[in-house]
Parts: sequence; C-alpha cells; structure tokens
Amino acid sequence: MVYKIIAILSCCLLNLETFLLYQTMELNPLQLTILATLFTWGATALGAAAVFVFQEINRKTMNGMLGFASGVMIAASFWSLLAPSIDLSEELGWIPWIPPVLGFLGGGFFLWMVDKTLPHLHTGDGDQPEGIQTNWRRSFLLIFAITLHNIPEGLAVGVAFGAIGSGIESASIAAAFSLAVGIGIQNIPEGAAISLPLRREGLSRRKCFWYGQISGFVEPVAAVFGCLIVSFIQGILPFALAFAAGAMIYVVVEELIPTSQEDRNSDTGTIGAIFGFTIMMLLDVALG
Repeated sequence: MVYKIIAILSCCLLNLETFLLYQTMELNPLQLTILATLFTWGATALGAAAVFVFQEINRKTMNGMLGFASGVMIAASFWSLLAPSIDLSEELGWIPWIPPVLGFLGGGFFLWMVDKTLPHLHTGDGDQPEGIQTNWRRSFLLIFAITLHNIPEGLAVGVAFGAIGSGIESASIAAAFSLAVGIGIQNIPEGAAISLPLRREGLSRRKCFWYGQISGFVEPVAAVFGCLIVSFIQGILPFALAFAAGAMIYVVVEELIPTSQEDRNSDTGTIGAIFGFTIMMLLDVALG
C-alpha cells in the first residue's frame, strides 16, 4: 500500500513538472519571477484572511504553524540556494566553498544590520521594539517586522529565476517554482501571524487583513531586484544564492524558532518544523 502511494505521488510530481515546463516555456525569467511572487503574495493574503474567521489562533496551533514555516525555510536554504551555489561556483571556476561562505555570511550580516537599525516589534517582544528608538505605533512596528523578514524570501525567488536566464545548466524552472511554492506555503501562517495580533491591538478586521497582506508586497519587489541583478551580472549568482540563504536562516533562528518555543507547547513547533522541512525537501528533490 505504501509503495502504491509513493508511486502515485511520484507520477503526480512528474506530471506537475511537465506541466510547469510546458506552460512557462514562452515566459522570460522576469515574467516568471513576477508570476511566482504574485503567488507568494497571494499566500500571505490567504493567511491574513484568517482574521475574518478567527478572533485569534491558540498558542499551540500558532507554534505548529511557525515551526512549519521555519522547517520550509531551512530546507529551501540548503536545497534551493546553498547547494546550487556550490555547484555554480564550480561551473564558473571559483574555489567551490568561497562564494557560498562569503554569500551566506553576507546575508546573515545584512539581516542583522537591518534588525539592529530599523524599528520593528515581534509578537513575543511585549512592548520592547528592536532597532532605533521611534514613536511609531505598536501596530505599525508589528507590520514592519514581518515586512522586513519577507525581503530575503522574495530575493531568493528572484535569484532562482534569474539563474535560468543566465544559461546555467543546473538552474531549472521546476526547481525555482518548487522554491516559490515552499515559500508560498509558509507565507500562509506568516500572514495569519500578523493579522491576528493586529486584531488584538483593536484594529478592524478589514484593516488587519489589509496590513497583513500588504506585508507580502515586498516579496515581488525584492524578487524583481534579485532577478535583474543576477540576469545582468552572472558572476555574482553563487554569492546571491548563498546571500539569500544566509538571510533566510537569520530570520528562522532570530524569530521563527524562538517564537515557536515560547511556552509548554514547544513540541508542536518542533513537529511542525520537521513536517515543513520534509515537504520542502520533497518539492525540491522531486521537482528540481
């Protein structure tokens, strides 16, 4: 029975890969980038729409959702970004470990600088915002936190599709789409994680939804930027892939995992991370 299920799933994934290749063969990398990030933005909006159904999500469920998102991002950072960075470094004649190491450290350092500089507030921070001192309202600081952390996700998608236009053999539409699908899946709990706390701040449901979905708008912007950069400057592609990976891992370790482990239901976050990692690994290996 198990073998039959695996066989059926494999056929579905192979058919999906064929469908993607057929439907997108006439689109250029920039058009594919915009299409993919409209999907990830839409996933954020879907999560934000939870505010119309729920007043709040219990802590155990939220831990599982955040853990799931962290698992997806960790898996995507390796299979969709770091591993291709290593392969591309060899193809382009670099010492294989130099671009991945420098890019990864650069991405983490960039997000660290953003975290320390720009004012924002995580849901578990109480009334203590991070970054420079500001008089901004608490609700705006919550929105800004998620918006900042969507930057590396959009950048990762843009770089993945930009690699296709660079003529790199190891780059594929299916792998780039698997990354976009994985990020879109984990954007659903992120959308809910911003709209529901805003509801507790006293905002109307419509405003909560609006601010929740608009936090995902930065992804198409960052993606277009990443796609254009690597399309015109092929030599930086291994660095760009690793940079996006480092930025994503910073978000996971700085925010998602700690928030999912804040109370006695921490095992839910851990299980969610395992499932998220598995699903993203399946998507990337099967489609990539």
